[in-house]
Amino acid sequence: MSAFTRTDTSILGHWWWTIDRWTMAAVALLILIGMMLTLAASPPVAERLSYTPYHFVQRQLVFLPFAIALLLGTSLMSPRGIRRLAMGLFGIALLLMLATFVFGTEINGARRWISLAGLSLQPSEFIKPAFAVLAAWLFAMPQSDGMSAGRYISIALYALVVGILLLQPDFGMTVVVSAVWFTQFFLAGLPVIWVMLFIVAGLGGAVGAYLLLPHVASRVDRFIDPASGDSYQVMRSLQAFGNGGAFGRGPGEGSVKSVLPDAHTDFIFAVAGEEFGLVACLIIVGLFAFIVLRGIASALKEHDLFIVLAVSGLLVQFGLQAFINMGSTLHLMPTKGMTLPFISYGGSSLVAVALCMGMVLALTRRRFGAGSAP
Repeated sequence: MSAFTRTDTSILGHWWWTIDRWTMAAVALLILIGMMLTLAASPPVAERLSYTPYHFVQRQLVFLPFAIALLLGTSLMSPRGIRRLAMGLFGIALLLMLATFVFGTEINGARRWISLAGLSLQPSEFIKPAFAVLAAWLFAMPQSDGMSAGRYISIALYALVVGILLLQPDFGMTVVVSAVWFTQFFLAGLPVIWVMLFIVAGLGGAVGAYLLLPHVASRVDRFIDPASGDSYQVMRSLQAFGNGGAFGRGPGEGSVKSVLPDAHTDFIFAVAGEEFGLVACLIIVGLFAFIVLRGIASALKEHDLFIVLAVSGLLVQFGLQAFINMGSTLHLMPTKGMTLPFISYGGSSLVAVALCMGMVLALTRRRFGAGSAP
């Protein structure tokens, strides 16, 4: 029985009867699955790095309550509050991204992280949801000549964000931000000539990244021909899926986590495949698909262009990140160090994804006259 009646006019009561509880339940399941897989995958990695066995589990548990509180707190906000939050967060994240060039920690030749109070923070994780909402607001501005001032500002901010990401360098994050921004621009009524220009620019950027960034070229070459370089993690990942079969070898019985350096982050989906099998993997894929499709279906019933663009952008970001992680693990695309939302280990990723979904839940709440689905 619900703790709130339909006549409850309190903030929590109104929130309970207007929030998309099915989406919230799916997110809760992903968080639960994520903690279970972190518990399964991280101890061998921690021991190889000379940490205590549950080092990564404990660190994830530090971030988890804050992430859940942020998700629920954000879901209480109004569309205007979400917009204001995104604007403030964008400014802070942008400054922190610039600070990585001066105070950042270099890992594998990239400066994407800042150490704060003993914790590692990746500012670009927070620029994604903030920029998606900010771009939606700029695209939704009234226009009289086909291109409003908001669109020009959005283009300038996009160029700034992408420029910083490429200097870090972080080509994978650049692809995600670009895909989200282009999707929103297209939904906002992008002129055909701009569509052609952006397609050409995207192809040119991909070719340029291959020619100018050695690590991108290496990953593409290894994807096309695994024998051309070190494809150890991908090969062991595929072997893990084969070992797991339909129902898996059982919790704790997998071996891939003992040999994969990134078993708790980029390749945690392989641990799920080996220990819990194909059925569990399909459930995970189904949860991601359910959240994305249900959210977009709700957004398309809205009459507010800002909400349509913001929700679409946030969900494209969420779904694309999941697709890239799982596709890399299954050797469907070149490998990319990108976490699986709510499942991979990583404090910055967990908090940023919680913020993203909190924004989605807030924007898809039923509002009088909005026509959105329950």
